[in-house]
Amino acid sequence: MHSRNTSIGVPLHSTHFPEETEEVLPGVRWGRAEWVPSPAFWRTLASEQNAGDDYVSPEGTPLSEVAVFCLLGGYGVTAELNQAAFSHVVAKGLFAGEIKSAGQLRSVLSEPLQVGEKTLRYRYPNQRSVRVWEVLRALEGLENNWNSGRALRDDLLPINGIGPKTASWIARNWRGFDDVAILDVHVIRACQIMGLFPGVINLPKDYYALEERFIAFSFALGVRTSSLDALMWREMRLLNFLRPEV
Repeated sequence: MHSRNTSIGVPLHSTHFPEETEEVLPGVRWGRAEWVPSPAFWRTLASEQNAGDDYVSPEGTPLSEVAVFCLLGGYGVTAELNQAAFSHVVAKGLFAGEIKSAGQLRSVLSEPLQVGEKTLRYRYPNQRSVRVWEVLRALEGLENNWNSGRALRDDLLPINGIGPKTASWIARNWRGFDDVAILDVHVIRACQIMGLFPGVINLPKDYYALEERFIAFSFALGVRTSSLDALMWREMRLLNFLRPEV
């Protein structure tokens, strides 16, 4: 069963909308719905869409599949390349036992990938093949008895190659847990613009303090954490694509 925030903040479909000068949290004003990326903008968008569920895996999806997908993504890998690489290793039999070593997985990840109309190469076949293989072996020894995202994250963090963001990403994608947040560069940028996060941060040292702040923010908005970070990631990524080159 997915963890869900209930009865939090101002209900999404409430007719009351706070004044733009009111504070969501100390130092963070609501702003207007047309101001990007103000808190009012995010709450309005969340009331129209439910982005989080787009990323939560169907019930019964093995944790190993979710972990591999997340490990193949992240820094330096676009969402499109991430999906193409994951689909490729699945087609090559990674989860069917047809890939039997990290070296074989590296060879598979070194093959050209079809991404839309382009043929691209995965950027990190050497590094990620080793990480994926280590994680798959480590997951074999974990018991599937997690009732929260943080419990799952705590078990994932000791595994080589998994940090706070990746562990949180796995937890959100696997079960839609709302007690963790995926603070990637797009989400962090939005939060810095709003004044929710300071302009200078030190990751991974500051990750958990920022996460607590983000979860409090989602609570105040009345939006599930897993939906809000997904929504921010998607919209800020789109805005970045549309940004004119200087």
